[in-house]
Amino acid sequence: MLTGLTLTEARAGLAARKFSARELAQAHLDAIGRLNTQLNAYITVLPEQDVLAAADAADARYASGAARLMDGLPVGVKDLFCTKGVKTTAASKMLANFVPPYESSVTARLLEAGSVFLGKTNLDEFAMGSANITSAFGSVLNPWKRQGDDAALVPGGSSGGSAAAVAAGLALAATGTDTGGSIRQPAAFCGIVGLKPTYGRCSRWGTIAFASSLDQAGPMTRSVADAGLMLEAMAGFDEKDSTSSNRPVPEFSKAVGKSVKGLRVGIPAEYRAPGMPEEIAKMWEQGIAWLREAGCEVVDVSLPHTKYGLATYYIIAPAECSSNLARYDGIRFGERQDAPTLDGIYERTRAEGFGPEVRNRILMGTYVLSAGYYDAYYLKAQKVRTLIKRDFVQAFEQVDVLLTPTAPSAAFAQGENMDDPVQMYLNDIFTVPASMAGVPAMSVPVGLDSRGLPLGLQIIGRHFDEETVLSVGGALEAAAGFAHKPALHAEAGV
Repeated sequence: MLTGLTLTEARAGLAARKFSARELAQAHLDAIGRLNTQLNAYITVLPEQDVLAAADAADARYASGAARLMDGLPVGVKDLFCTKGVKTTAASKMLANFVPPYESSVTARLLEAGSVFLGKTNLDEFAMGSANITSAFGSVLNPWKRQGDDAALVPGGSSGGSAAAVAAGLALAATGTDTGGSIRQPAAFCGIVGLKPTYGRCSRWGTIAFASSLDQAGPMTRSVADAGLMLEAMAGFDEKDSTSSNRPVPEFSKAVGKSVKGLRVGIPAEYRAPGMPEEIAKMWEQGIAWLREAGCEVVDVSLPHTKYGLATYYIIAPAECSSNLARYDGIRFGERQDAPTLDGIYERTRAEGFGPEVRNRILMGTYVLSAGYYDAYYLKAQKVRTLIKRDFVQAFEQVDVLLTPTAPSAAFAQGENMDDPVQMYLNDIFTVPASMAGVPAMSVPVGLDSRGLPLGLQIIGRHFDEETVLSVGGALEAAAGFAHKPALHAEAGV
C-alpha cells in the first residue's frame, strides 16, 4: 500500500519507477478524503490539481535523471509555517483568513528539494498545548485506540495534526515545531519518530512565533532514516534569521545504520520521576538493555537542575508568547473586530480572536514581565535556564547521548486531565529540559503498553550532533522492531 511506505522506501520506489509520484500523491489524497473528516488532521487540503501538478513535475525530473532529495514525496505542513498563497492559520480565529504573500524558509527548502505538499496540518492554537484540543478548527483525533475501549484519544500537541497524519497514512512525513516537546510528545503518542534539532539548525523565518528562544522546526516521520533524510532537506543557514547557525548540513540520512559500539549512553537520575508508571520504567530499562547489547556503554549521570525545567519553561515561554502575540491587535495583524474606540478594537479583536489557552499564557507572560515581577520571575528563570544548559554540557563531557522516556504516559483520552492545567503541563516534564538547553532530541517508538498504545523513548545529544542521535536512534529502532507500524485503527475507521 503506497500510503504505508516510509520516505526512504517511497524514494527508492520512485527511482526504480515501480510507481509514479502522481500515483503516490493520489493515494494520499484519497486517504485524506476517506479519513480526515474523522481525524481532523488537516485544516487545509491543497487543491488536487495543484498537488498532482507538483507530482507530475517530480515524475519529469525522475525521467530526466535530475531527481532531487525529496522529489515526489507527499508531505504535510504544520499550519504554523507560512506558505505562499495558501491559507496559514496557526489554528486560531485570529488568523482564520490569513494568506501569506511569502514562503517560510523551511517550506521553501522542502519545495526546492522536490517535496509534494498535501496540505496544512492541525495544531494547538499558536502551538500552545499538549493534546491538540485548543485548535479553533476542532480537536485532532489520535488514530490509535486502546484495546477494548472506543474512547477518543488525543494525539499529543502541539504538532498533533502532523503526528496523526503520518501515523494514519495521510502523509509520508510532516513538518512540526517544538517549543517544549511539541514534536517529540505527539510522536510518542502516535507511534512515529519525531526529531527536534539543535536550536538554530533550521531557520525560524516565516514560522509563526510562540517563544522565539525555544521554537525549532523538525521532521515527523515513520522511521529514523526518514527523519535524517527530511532534516537534511529542512536544515541550513538563513541570513533572514539571526538565530540561524552558519554550519554545514551533514548527510544526516547516512548516520543511520552506523555502529554504535563504544558509544557512552547516559541515564539521568533525575528522570526517574516519582510516580512514573511502571510500564514507562520497564520500557526505559528495556531500551537501556537494547543499547547495551548493541555495544554501548551505559553510564549514570546527573542533571541536577532538571527539576526546575518545567517551572522555568512556564515563565520564559509565556513571557515570549506575550511579546510575540502583542502584534495581533486588529490594526496590522489579525482579524479586526470593530468597536467605537481604538482600545475597544484591541479588546474585541483579542477577546474574540484568541482562545482560552492562548489568553491564559499571554496573561501569565505579561505578569512575569511587568514592573516589580520581572526580576523575581523572568530574570531568575533565565539564570536557572543557564544552569540547566550547563548541566547538559557537563553531562556530555562524560557521555555521547542521553536516554530517557519521552512522555510520562501513553496517549490519554479526550476529556482526561483537561480540567487540571498543571497535570496537562506535566506532559512535557521529560521534553522541556532539552528545549531549554537547545540540544537535539528525538523520540523513537519502541513498543506498546498493556492496552496496545505506543510508547516512545527519547535520545538527547550534544549541540549540533544530530548524527549521533540518529545513529543511536537507528540502533534502538532496529532492536525494538517497531518501525512504522501502522496506526491500528486508522483504515478501519475511527
